[in-house]
Amino acid sequence: MTTLLDQAVAKVRELPVEEQNRAAETLLALAELAQRGAVYKLTPEELEAIDEGLAQADRGEFASDEQIAAVWKKFGL
Repeated sequence: MTTLLDQAVAKVRELPVEEQNRAAETLLALAELAQRGAVYKLTPEELEAIDEGLAQADRGEFASDEQIAAVWKKFGL
């Protein structure tokens, strides 16, 4: 196991059980895709969200320091 994966697992272990399960399900799905040599294909909605995010960045629309602090606080960071 890599150091980065060790660090990620350690962080996930600090989460509530429900969040640990969600993280495990995500990791398992990604590992199964990787083993099959599959490539994740974005949905049209995901592509649209990425395009909108890039357009916002091009317009200089970024979250304020207060908004970022609120997100960190929400997740206990």
